[in-house]
Amino acid sequence: MIDRNHVTERIKRVLSEHPEGLPILNVAKLVGMHRHTVTKYVYQLTGSGEIYQREVGTARLCYLRENFIGRFKKKRGFGEA
Repeated sequence: MIDRNHVTERIKRVLSEHPEGLPILNVAKLVGMHRHTVTKYVYQLTGSGEIYQREVGTARLCYLRENFIGRFKKKRGFGEA
């Protein structure tokens, strides 16, 4: 798939700056693209395992894989001492 204007890189950069996770609409605003376009790339990144999504109420938050795993380990007590 052609990655026009390095959209996936921009999405990953935005998510790395927000380890708390963001809904797709916020990612789209920060990347400066329409949410439908960003959704396509988020699904691609989710499929490749680079992004995780989880539902929180009615929102679906996106996390960069490293940030999500770090939060999970910290929550479960597996973090560094």
